[in-house]
Amino acid sequence: QVHLVESGGGLVQTGGSLKLSCVVSGLTFTTASVAWFRQDLGQEREEREFVAAISWSGRTTDYSDSVRGRFTISRDNAKNTVSVQMNSLKPEDTAIYYCAADSSRHFGDRLPASFDYWGQGTQVTVSS
Repeated sequence: QVHLVESGGGLVQTGGSLKLSCVVSGLTFTTASVAWFRQDLGQEREEREFVAAISWSGRTTDYSDSVRGRFTISRDNAKNTVSVQMNSLKPEDTAIYYCAADSSRHFGDRLPASFDYWGQGTQVTVSS
């Protein structure tokens, strides 16, 4: 059974930093692309906003315009972990953050429907 477990969320002031981590088990991690999405209260799963993604090799990354330059995604295949370092946080970054995995080796899709497996989410709150 596949499990994705996020950690690292919390409350931070504007301009602060957080690092989210996602530990993946139950699939071949070294062939899985992993992404982070975020969701506001009241949104449906299909409305989750793409944040960042990293290819199975770790050599390719993708960021939304809203976080590029502030967030950095990385992976440690030895620990089955993908992390996103979030700097210069803004109130509009407040959301529930989810990690998602695509086991097909495909990379480049930003739609939630393209990802097979999801974590339960971790709350990030940025106060003004």
